[in-house]
Amino acid sequence: MTSQLDFSALRIAILGGGPGGYEAAMVAASLGATVTIVEQNGLGGSAVLTDVVPSKTLIATADTMARVANAHNLGVKFADSTAAYADLGQVNQRLLDLAANQSRDITAALEGAGVTVLIGTGKLLDNHRLEVETESGTTTVEADAILLSVGAHPRELPTAAPDGERIFNWKQIYNLTEVPEHLIVIGSGVTGAEFASAYHGLGAEVTLVSSRDRVLPGEDADAAEVLENVFRERGMSVLSKSRAEGVVRTDDGVRVTLSDGRTVDGSHCLVAVGSIPNTAGIGLEEAGVALTESGHIKVDGVSRTTAPNVYAAGDCTGVLALASVSAMQGRIAMAHLMGDSVTPLKLKQVASNIFTAPEIASVGVSEADVESGRYQGDVFKLSLSTNPRAKMMNVKDGFVKIIARKGSGTVIGGVVVAPRASELIFPLALAVTKKLHVDDVANTFTVYPSLTGSISEAARRLHIH
Repeated sequence: MTSQLDFSALRIAILGGGPGGYEAAMVAASLGATVTIVEQNGLGGSAVLTDVVPSKTLIATADTMARVANAHNLGVKFADSTAAYADLGQVNQRLLDLAANQSRDITAALEGAGVTVLIGTGKLLDNHRLEVETESGTTTVEADAILLSVGAHPRELPTAAPDGERIFNWKQIYNLTEVPEHLIVIGSGVTGAEFASAYHGLGAEVTLVSSRDRVLPGEDADAAEVLENVFRERGMSVLSKSRAEGVVRTDDGVRVTLSDGRTVDGSHCLVAVGSIPNTAGIGLEEAGVALTESGHIKVDGVSRTTAPNVYAAGDCTGVLALASVSAMQGRIAMAHLMGDSVTPLKLKQVASNIFTAPEIASVGVSEADVESGRYQGDVFKLSLSTNPRAKMMNVKDGFVKIIARKGSGTVIGGVVVAPRASELIFPLALAVTKKLHVDDVANTFTVYPSLTGSISEAARRLHIH
């Protein structure tokens, strides 16, 4: 059996300590390999230090603010009329502390597993050697195999250079100590939509500048429509088909110029226009690691690059910019390298979530896939407006959508738009992964009342007579 093989002589070097890197290190160490991981800023990478953990902690505070703001609809009264407000300095300090604590926990777990952790920068000398520069000097790490998990950084507009004071990228936004009076968010993808939702929930006036027809252009159209309607109903200004040409500082804020000549004045601006892989200047070409036109590392289903013994995982591969996918790519890479049982990455089984209010979660085949003819499926959407638990919670916006394979009734996709959709998508992800029939979902008991009752009901509507 694989677990009885001796891997103690196998040396593995990992460049990058994000989810792809540290999960791979844990797998390799558990199988007995000698593992060295090189990370520039701290274990956890941007997912823990500057992206996922901080932003979702900020969003948790915004969610609490929203519940307080809507409490009167549930009959909750306050002893005085003082409105709740967010102490953003305390909020940001808390989220940065949480990120630092999680990074320390990951470091301790890796070191406890016998992994050598080097804080510094690294580059490939060839497909068996990393040159690492730390505070104490330069060293060479010899390895039988290398995993690259170097992540990505915010894309910047040359006409909107972030200064960390009034104009921010998504790494700098936590410099704020007070809720901005008027935050202009450029970019209506996942990052832009999440921050726009969060800061609006914290009490800021928000203008969302979208170059596309709608927010979240790459997501389920029904879900994006619900979210955009919610944004507008709550007083957010959404400028569709409006491309930002540049941002400049004014005496007391910022001015965003749009491509049609219009200008928007605000107190602060967040530029969220995508990311760029950290693949430049780390010796990839010399080692024979091929890149795509966008600068991402080419990988196959088991995370191999074009160079022998070199694997890659995470945002630098451009597969799917999700921490869960990065971690899975890292685990798959080590399992493949060390001969453990391995299943290639299946993107149609990946559940993802957008942490707006309401949240948008999805898995598997999309309705767009069905409409384009790539898949044959039946689609049923059930609004949450009729769900008894939703009524009790004063939830008016959202739905459950299930996609079943035409003819067989196998669940192949799903979308949930609701509070905590990130939790509610799991039964649909399980159904997609295990190829369950809609009747399997429909005939499983749900708690009454519950939001999951709508998942069961939607599956029931897809029953094949």
